[in-house]
Amino acid sequence: MLAVIVALSSWRGFVLMLAALPLVYYIAATLAAWRFFTRERARKPANYSPPVSVLKPVRGVDFGSYENFSSFCRQEYAEYEILFGVGDDADPAVPVIQGLIAEFPERRIRLFVGAERIGANRKVNMLARLAQEARHDVLVLTDGDIRVAPGYLREVVSPFAVEGTGAVTSFYRAIAEKSLGAELEAIGAASDFFAGVLMANWMEGMTFALGASIVTTKAWVAKIGGFAAIADMHSDDYELGHRIAEAGGKVVLSREPVWTMYPAQTARGFWQHQVRWARTVRLCRPISYAGLIFTHGLPWALVAAFAAPANWIAVTFLLAYFILRLTMAWTVGVWGVGDEVLRRKLWLVPFRDAIHFAVWLASMGSNRIRWGGEEFTMRKGQLVPAASGKKAI
Repeated sequence: MLAVIVALSSWRGFVLMLAALPLVYYIAATLAAWRFFTRERARKPANYSPPVSVLKPVRGVDFGSYENFSSFCRQEYAEYEILFGVGDDADPAVPVIQGLIAEFPERRIRLFVGAERIGANRKVNMLARLAQEARHDVLVLTDGDIRVAPGYLREVVSPFAVEGTGAVTSFYRAIAEKSLGAELEAIGAASDFFAGVLMANWMEGMTFALGASIVTTKAWVAKIGGFAAIADMHSDDYELGHRIAEAGGKVVLSREPVWTMYPAQTARGFWQHQVRWARTVRLCRPISYAGLIFTHGLPWALVAAFAAPANWIAVTFLLAYFILRLTMAWTVGVWGVGDEVLRRKLWLVPFRDAIHFAVWLASMGSNRIRWGGEEFTMRKGQLVPAASGKKAI
């Protein structure tokens, strides 16, 4: 007890109080996950199923492309169409999509090649083309590497029965190839990123969307200025949800998760992807991103252990980090989202946290990224072509 009193009256006390903040965050995020999933699992979805247009911009194929694409053809939903878009006829996805058209003649599946360039973001260019071709008002936007359950459309469209709903977005579970980099990315999303999403949803409501799955309407897209308004933005998913929220639409976080693919990657590829992703988050939400320093429990626990005036205080901080961090990871990612990679590799969470802190620091070093084979400087989330001859991460 004397050691605690002495510590609290010195600089050590200040350090220990700061080191306790991530522990408080872990507890709060665990409660946020329990609150959200308990409530949502008890809720009955509204009986609302208007016709839907599924927009799928695709570029290339991966280890799960056929299963991903075909999952949208097996929806338990009355009326919907699927619009695939590719950049050119040589795209490897074209024969896969043509095969689906033959395999599912009962489904309205259309393939479009090429899109007018309205901005630097090629995905948004294609979304604008597909939205113009869509027959229905409700638009379901998913990437090519997304897989869904048969009841997906029914779940994500039903919130639009409530007036004022502007967008519905979903968590994503991992399907990862056997690669440490792929598994660490999956673990990071399920155990850490989603915790932040749940906290944001609890504290302020959703003011952004997650790119794996976004459902909105043509009317809401028109209210934000159409897809052209975000065609030069890197984080088009975030911007779409954020602008809909600013326009007065409610962004709903769905209880229905989707699956996304995590392909094998080299250590260098993993690092570059993590830094690029972190840098874009920082540039989209700079204040929130700076505040993430108080969610990095591992470095703070180590600092607390070093500053602690007694061994039992050091041990307490380290144990608290491991117990509370793993509890949050399991509650959010395993019990809540149902991520199987995290269930199997929960023990990797501290290792991932150590890497993520280094990524957080590295993301502060520049506003430049390499994306889609091109180099850009990001200014307020906007992609600006970088000067030639300089390297970017």
